[in-house]
Amino acid sequence: MVRTNENIINVQNLTCAYGDAVIIDDISFGVRQGEIFVILGGSGCGKSTVLKHMIGLYPPAAGEIFIDGDDIGSAYGRKRLDILQRIGVMYQMGALFGSMTLLENVRLPLEEFTSMPREAMDYTARMKLSLVGLEASADKMPSELSGGMLKRGAIARAMALDPKILFLDEPSAGLDPITSAELDELIRSLSRSLGVTFVIVTHELQSIFSIADRVIMLDKSTRGIIAEGDPRILSEESEHQLVRRFFHREVEGKPMEQTVATENI
Repeated sequence: MVRTNENIINVQNLTCAYGDAVIIDDISFGVRQGEIFVILGGSGCGKSTVLKHMIGLYPPAAGEIFIDGDDIGSAYGRKRLDILQRIGVMYQMGALFGSMTLLENVRLPLEEFTSMPREAMDYTARMKLSLVGLEASADKMPSELSGGMLKRGAIARAMALDPKILFLDEPSAGLDPITSAELDELIRSLSRSLGVTFVIVTHELQSIFSIADRVIMLDKSTRGIIAEGDPRILSEESEHQLVRRFFHREVEGKPMEQTVATENI
């Protein structure tokens, strides 16, 4: 695993807006090379919005996003394509093409962006599937796969072009606790073995404590970052009440399990 203090992503004074509605207002942060970086926060705080701006789906209303030294927001043509080929994305529901086998899904980026011979593409795609434990399922259709397998397949496709950075949007969403823990272990394993930088959007506390080297926490009311650092330290030492409540699952100062128990009486 290669982890350094050098930032591979720099987000500077980013503002995200849909029309006149500002979702995120003037945030800045960096992601270090080789780390597992998590963007977290409550529902509607703008986690996925920030990720979509970081991968170039939406242009910033203001600010800059540097991917490996290049501003993705101002890049066009061949330069933009070059930046995009340095990243891989796993969307929340996997987004595998239902009319293609798993192997064909993973091979697709190679067909689109390389001139490799077909045999080399198949070999590379099978190698990526092997990395996520799905080599035996290469010829299955997405409809034949479980939720956890779909997520693993989507990660394999995201790795097809050997990106420096992998963006994962809610990887544990919809998974049972055991499958979610297995996916967390896969992420840790890939981080250790490949040195890939991970940027992950999630609000799943167990996953956050299990995989995150560092986090930023977004807040809907302030439209900004209210905490940054090691989640294990933030959960105990943060001076921000909302941060502590989030990590300890407290509602209005009362532990959530007590709240649920009261509601069931």
